[in-house]
Amino acid sequence: MASVNEFYTDIAFHPGETLAEKLEELKMGPKEFSIRTGKPEKTIIAILKGDSSITPEMAVLFESVLKIPARFWIKRQFSFDEYRAREKRVLAIEEAKDWAKCFPIGEMVKFGWLNAKTNAEEKVAELFHFFGVSSPEAWKNYFFKQQLKVAFRISLAHTKEPYAISAWIRQGEIQASQLPCGGYSETEFKKALKEIKTIMATQPKGFFEQLQQRCLACGVKVVYTPCIKKAPLSGATRWIDENPLIQLTGRYKQNDRFWFTFFHEAGHILLHGKKDIFLEDIEYSDADLQKEAEANEFAVEWTFSNEQEKEVLEASPLTIESIQAFAKKFNTHPAMIIGRFHKKELLHYAKGRAFFVKLEFSDF
Repeated sequence: MASVNEFYTDIAFHPGETLAEKLEELKMGPKEFSIRTGKPEKTIIAILKGDSSITPEMAVLFESVLKIPARFWIKRQFSFDEYRAREKRVLAIEEAKDWAKCFPIGEMVKFGWLNAKTNAEEKVAELFHFFGVSSPEAWKNYFFKQQLKVAFRISLAHTKEPYAISAWIRQGEIQASQLPCGGYSETEFKKALKEIKTIMATQPKGFFEQLQQRCLACGVKVVYTPCIKKAPLSGATRWIDENPLIQLTGRYKQNDRFWFTFFHEAGHILLHGKKDIFLEDIEYSDADLQKEAEANEFAVEWTFSNEQEKEVLEASPLTIESIQAFAKKFNTHPAMIIGRFHKKELLHYAKGRAFFVKLEFSDF
């Protein structure tokens, strides 16, 4: 009797071929083998032709007749099935090449979101792995057809650059998954905002880490995701499971813009539902525009309120020294006041530029 090892091979072909060889060796026909195993003759013939699979239950029956362990047949069938599945996968990847060309792969590699690949098929595989999807259709179902409405209520189908935006959104999800934290507490988050306002006012070294850790203590995840050219977003807010996520780009690399965006996103968390995702700097419906306006009002209140603005303007003449004094009084940064006045043309654009701090994102 031959050993099991003689029948083992790494070549992926249907186990029916091996069965045919063994039956020929034993001078046993399909009919006799079907009687001995108790399986229908048509089933045995289908296996011999490669049209049917050997199930674990069959493998155990074959073991008694052929004296070959069941695990041999199970492993051989598994190897063949995997081989066929991977053949189909190669075809699917080949068909997805045009889909992959829609993404800003160069920037995604630059930022470390994807591994650098020169082969088109490998680029497709990288994108599948990055998005956690098995096909372009699966990607479309998530980002276009809104099949996960509880977690992702908007569709990117009508945005100008859905592929780039989806890449940026996905990177934020990956970053968030790497930040362990407890459950969200609205009460604690409201308390934390007061401390975060002081961080904004003083702009200490390592401010982003302080911001991130203070928010994590409340169950809020804050991540920095570089802005990519085709997705010029300032930030986004959404809930992942039971934790809100604030995703920031620091798009203008300037402290006043950064902090206004953060408090804007914080406003979405405290004012609006868990089922919405808010992307800054894209077009919204009228209903969403109202929520954007509410978030803006929230950010104004926390950074430099309308009442505070009125107080500063009433204490004319408006000087840099007076702005510094008011910033200290209001526990905000002078840049928040100066930026507002620049925008409203109440202060010459050239004045107060020194208070705008350029943010170094390499440290984030």
